[in-house]
Amino acid sequence: EIQLAESGGGSVQAGGSLRLSCAVTGYPYSTYSFGWFRQVSGNEREGIAAIDSDGDINYGDSVEGRFTISRSENNAKKILFIDLQMNSLGPEDTAMYYCAADVEPLRRPLEPTYYYWGQGTQVTVSS
Repeated sequence: EIQLAESGGGSVQAGGSLRLSCAVTGYPYSTYSFGWFRQVSGNEREGIAAIDSDGDINYGDSVEGRFTISRSENNAKKILFIDLQMNSLGPEDTAMYYCAADVEPLRRPLEPTYYYWGQGTQVTVSS
């Protein structure tokens, strides 16, 4: 079964950048879509970026133009990486960030209805 492990979170000052990575193991990657979500305690989980097996991408309005999602494979180790490059970060981007996966097709790839979830990685942006 699919397993997801996020990394790359941390603390950064406003205007800075971070790159999150989601290491995906399990089979088969080719029929799955992947998404990045974030959540502030007490709020609903927000979909910020999603990518499917054809490379089609969706971004949430709050991050479009600042965040970039990408996927790459380490075929030798059979690991898929779903990365999220985050630029021009602001305090409003402070949240726990989660990677998610589900079998295609997804009607609403930015809705938090995915089946598989990682444990999350914290991003804190100070002003």
